[in-house]
Amino acid sequence: MRRLEQVAALVVAAGLALVSYWLFFSWAGGGGSRDRLPLPASPSQSSRMLKDRPSL
Repeated sequence: MRRLEQVAALVVAAGLALVSYWLFFSWAGGGGSRDRLPLPASPSQSSRMLKDRPSL
């Protein structure tokens, strides 16, 4: 009986983890690291990026 409880606890925990994972990424809109802009390597590079950016 003790072994059955352990297996049931693992199944429930795995199910909750899968649902949590699915909800998190569906609510996040599928975005991820590939959708992010790269961070500038240095402060001088970021100032050049701002100068090169067209004004609105």
